Amino acid sequence: MGNLFCSNYMIHRRYDLKGSTFGRLTDKPESEIDATTTLKDLDLNFLFRLQKTWFQEFRRQVDRDCDFLEQERIMDYSMLVGLHFRESPDDEHTPSGALTPVDNGSSETESVPRLSRADVDQLLLDPAGWASIRLGINMPARVERVERTNDCELVGEPTGEYYDVVMFFGIIDILQDYDITKKLEHAYKSIQYDPNSISAVDPKQYSRRFRDYVFKVFAEDT
Repeated sequence: MGNLFCSNYMIHRRYDLKGSTFGRLTDKPESEIDATTTLKDLDLNFLFRLQKTWFQEFRRQVDRDCDFLEQERIMDYSMLVGLHFRESPDDEHTPSGALTPVDNGSSETESVPRLSRADVDQLLLDPAGWASIRLGINMPARVERVERTNDCELVGEPTGEYYDVVMFFGIIDILQDYDITKKLEHAYKSIQYDPNSISAVDPKQYSRRFRDYVFKVFAEDT
């Protein structure tokens, strides 16, 4: 997490996403959730909207990574997502906890330019523009707020309420293979809970469920 979020941008919201529901809710009351809280699947209240070219590359990369992890019998990995909100803190529409960029060791706090859709399109045509922006790193994007109709719903309904953000994301925790411990965990929890809701499942099923979920919460910005 520290490596992925190493940036001059303050990370206002961070999510650890697996695509499962059992135990995937923070145990903090809303009043105590801040920029240091790692939220989970059932806490997620945004959809992530990427520019078309980036979204297509994102899909290809997730497919390649999941194919590899499935082949290596790896499961229980997560998509770690960090959001920096561009809106100033006195904006009435800014989510709770959204602050301006902070100085992480530089002599001056960096200002964050607001990029229009035309700016983003132009950036993609400019090779120099890729110097600091890569897939999952310093990516200008938009998020759309969603609302759940029930507590167990994995992906909420879009509200049409958008925020400009800088996004950071990547797949983490890629060293857990489906060993005897995880097989026993799966067997035990399957007796008490819906087998599809728990994290410990066969790598093939895990990969399929992870992709299905990620491609619902990440979408092309239209």
